[in-house]
Amino acid sequence: MSDSAARPNADEEWENLLRQWRAQPGAQPRPYFYSRVQARLIRETTAVHAPARTWLHWPAYAVMLVLLLLLSGDDPALHSMSNTNQDSSKWLELPFESK
Repeated sequence: MSDSAARPNADEEWENLLRQWRAQPGAQPRPYFYSRVQARLIRETTAVHAPARTWLHWPAYAVMLVLLLLLSGDDPALHSMSNTNQDSSKWLELPFESK
């Protein structure tokens, strides 16, 4: 339900509030804000990052991936592949077998 019947001047109040907000001066940054931002950007971009730290993590990721695959429960799939490999090794023997 609307309160417009209880407050006949609601539109006027909103207009007054909006006028007050528009009359307020815009927010300004503190003094030397842009200088501090620029100095920080320069400091962070020129900081020496150790690239070795990044590539040292890659073997750890590879080990975790291998462990995940080994422990993921795909064991039946691996056994079916090994059975396929065994069957393919017998394929050469089949035509030459003597019965």
